[in-house]
Amino acid sequence: MDETESLNRAIHEDVELFPHNPNWPAMFQGERDRLLHLFPGNFLAIEHIGSTAVPGLSAKPIIDILAGVDSMSRADELMEPLCQAKYATSMEFNASLVDRRWLMRWSEGRRTHHLHLMVVGSPEWERRLAFRNILRANTELAQRYEKNKQLWAAEFRLDREAYTAAKADFIREALNHYNPASGHKIR
Repeated sequence: MDETESLNRAIHEDVELFPHNPNWPAMFQGERDRLLHLFPGNFLAIEHIGSTAVPGLSAKPIIDILAGVDSMSRADELMEPLCQAKYATSMEFNASLVDRRWLMRWSEGRRTHHLHLMVVGSPEWERRLAFRNILRANTELAQRYEKNKQLWAAEFRLDREAYTAAKADFIREALNHYNPASGHKIR
């Protein structure tokens, strides 16, 4: 399979969840180290987010990386160099985003990493970290999320955007009702 075919397959792959893989944190660390080496001084923080960052949770086997920058102009400056460093993106999609930029890596027709560039400390930065922390701290909530994700993946197997949209209400509810530090309900 050539590079163009591999990218096209990755862009259009079905939504498929896999059991938790204990290697996901190491895969994050490897890519984090690679980014810090290739772009020294450009990232203020790099965090592992998404379901692959939550022990025991099944996930699309894509490592979600939250890379913090000091401004969106810095994020925009990094887009082309990141594309030269084995990432791909949709400039049209990114033009629709106000508070972040998105890129992906792929291999052999499958997505391997999503890279989300955001300003450190911005509301969206804090929201993504809070949701990860809530799931890590609250096993019961993580199990509910797991069951819902399985249903959504079956329903929206051919529609990644619909799958992502289906998760939005659950995420919003979790952020409104649980303390990110403890995972316990807010009274």
